[in-house]
Amino acid sequence: MRSKVVLARLVRNRQARYGSIALLLLVLLAYVGPFFGQYEWTDKDFMAFLSPPSADHWWGTTTIGQDMYAITLRGMQKSIIIGLLTALIATTLAAIVGAFAGYFGGWVDRVLMWGVDLLLVLPSFLIIAIVSPRLKNASWLWFVVLLAVFAWMITSRVVRSMTLSLREREYVQAARYMGIPQWKIIFRHVVPNLSSLLIIDATLNVSGAVIGEAALSFFGFGIQPPDVSLGTLIAEGARNATGYPWLFVFPSGMLVALVLSINLIGDGLRDALDPGSNT
Repeated sequence: MRSKVVLARLVRNRQARYGSIALLLLVLLAYVGPFFGQYEWTDKDFMAFLSPPSADHWWGTTTIGQDMYAITLRGMQKSIIIGLLTALIATTLAAIVGAFAGYFGGWVDRVLMWGVDLLLVLPSFLIIAIVSPRLKNASWLWFVVLLAVFAWMITSRVVRSMTLSLREREYVQAARYMGIPQWKIIFRHVVPNLSSLLIIDATLNVSGAVIGEAALSFFGFGIQPPDVSLGTLIAEGARNATGYPWLFVFPSGMLVALVLSINLIGDGLRDALDPGSNT
């Protein structure tokens, strides 16, 4: 019943509708669009260096003759995957650490929250900038892990505070008296009741990870050549933004549209899952 109410609120929310439509179109463009292009993202046209948008190259070409349409969509694919994986890892960490700390209390709470406080004071951008160059020959998944490690601490504190209240509820007490293992109680009774917070957090973490990846890649600390992301394309295009604007406009436009659509969905989810929202 609650899921139907939430879905009805979400459908009525104008921001969520527009954001969902925009995100769907962007995902289709990223993953289906390359099939309609004339070039692969690895192709080079040695007769068209820095060519402006034309019938042959819809979004122009790069300094080495790569098709901007193909390479921008490739970059958007990578940014979407990084955003989703980072959000999944970060939200899972926040749920587990916060729920265990709040449920068990005592020394478990102190140790886990000490780790959270330590990560909060560490300069995440500086650490990633130092570590990522050492992973140039490693899988880009390590970059996802680095982003996720510094994206969950604040949410874990919110989860902890909510768990302190949930652990005193009658159904949790009943499960404890029935002898159900405590870890099962956490995953069956505590975490599901935090789903509203976790869904919103995961949605917003996607946009945060996309922006974080773009910022790090802009400074050369993210995705490494020959692969590309929106951040690496924006960094390359910024050098020639005045003389060859298509190098900058298309990847930056895709980044803005992607982040904006995700944030609109996140705002809509927040309103739909808020018990105080108008029905």
